[in-house]
Amino acid sequence: MALTLHLAGTPAADELLAANPLALLIGMLLDQQIPMEVAFTGPKKLDDRLGGLDVHTIAEMDPEAFLALCATPPAVHRFPGSMGKRIQDLCVYLVEHYDGRTEAIWTEGDPDGKQVLKRLKALPGYGDQKARIFLALLGKQIGVQLPGWREAAGAYGDEGSRRSIADVVDDKTLAEVREFKKAAKAAAKAGKGS
Repeated sequence: MALTLHLAGTPAADELLAANPLALLIGMLLDQQIPMEVAFTGPKKLDDRLGGLDVHTIAEMDPEAFLALCATPPAVHRFPGSMGKRIQDLCVYLVEHYDGRTEAIWTEGDPDGKQVLKRLKALPGYGDQKARIFLALLGKQIGVQLPGWREAAGAYGDEGSRRSIADVVDDKTLAEVREFKKAAKAAAKAGKGS
């Protein structure tokens, strides 16, 4: 059975995310300072413009040409320059450390959740939170349920949570995740004000 995702909210973009681990990794990279579903449509824009989403192609492209491609309307991100550089840095890293095999991050050497979290945190543009969310996404929606993945993902790995893109499976859960984020932001703001 083919994997079905509902991260971008558009069938073509979601199909690419389900079929191409690099697309998923780039979508997660782009998931900051823009709506989640907009971030996860970024890989489809690149796929269309490049005639395929290939780690080696992106890694080897002239940086200025790649940034121009990212900035072409509609831009891949609201900050196409800085995020375009991060995408290219990510692809270079994947070529240098995993021979361009994105899925090797979670398959090479029979890793557990803790090891995969460490590998994700080593990626350009991935901090602790982004790495935990991606690990939860792998476990909850991609079927990559390594030993200890829920613990390594922290609260993002909790069954039934609505904290992040890892929990978005339809429009209803997207709205629930948005509500959780809005409440968390309001609570953080209230905490700073007191």
